[in-house]
Amino acid sequence: MADPQSNARLRADAGTPTSGVIHVRTRLTADFTVISNALAQRRGSAVTVGVAAYIASLPDGSPVSIAALCEHFSEGEILISRALRELEAAGYLERRRERTPTGQVRTRTYFYDVPGGGPYVPPEPPEPPHPRPTVPEASALEGGGARSREPGDSAPALADADPDAVAVLTALRRVDPRLVLSAQEAARLAPAVAEWLAAGVGPREITELLTVRLPDRFRARPASVLAFRLRETPLPVPPPAPRPQPGESPAVLPFQTCDGCERAFRAPVPGHCRSCRGRFGEERLRAAG
Repeated sequence: MADPQSNARLRADAGTPTSGVIHVRTRLTADFTVISNALAQRRGSAVTVGVAAYIASLPDGSPVSIAALCEHFSEGEILISRALRELEAAGYLERRRERTPTGQVRTRTYFYDVPGGGPYVPPEPPEPPHPRPTVPEASALEGGGARSREPGDSAPALADADPDAVAVLTALRRVDPRLVLSAQEAARLAPAVAEWLAAGVGPREITELLTVRLPDRFRARPASVLAFRLRETPLPVPPPAPRPQPGESPAVLPFQTCDGCERAFRAPVPGHCRSCRGRFGEERLRAAG
């Protein structure tokens, strides 16, 4: 005898959409990348989203130049270059020209999971624990935490730091109330500020260097952000000045801000630093050719 059959439609599972995509989820424990929905669902070019997802999946140090991306994607240089510019304009990608310790200038690319996430700050190594002292030492900074020191403690002492450098650091909170430093943090940063002062950079220029274009939200302590700027910003190299006449004091060129990269350099008139002049000259030559 034949099996009974029914012409009635099968009832759909409860909660299953009647149209559109249905996700079949698999819990991944390795070889996956997390990106925000704002980036994955970004309206516009699919190439831009694909380039962003690919860069986010790469480990630190991987090449992400236009040539390297063209080797991976089938799109040409024009579309890849346009995608990078869109990501840069949206705040996901930042390209900086930085000077290495050997004096060479190179371009570094920073990719942010969230636009405007702030500068990359390398993590500081943890400090060794110190025994609890019996006599605390008062902090010399307003609003900073006091730290006591035991004999043989290797932490820097504020009393041994350059007073002019400490004065520059303690005045930063007047420009940005978030830049409140403890006595130990000021003592740790003072040698770098003293090096800038010895190079002929004035307190006002150093204050501008440390406070201009700070992110709205810090991912690390303010001292770490300041340490990154002091460490990564090269000291200005003034051009050779004419030799003074006998009995005449040498002229000091004024401090200028580069119109291209906003870095400090010494020159008689405003303009571009040496690196930007060379870069813009190469671009003009390519455009003329």
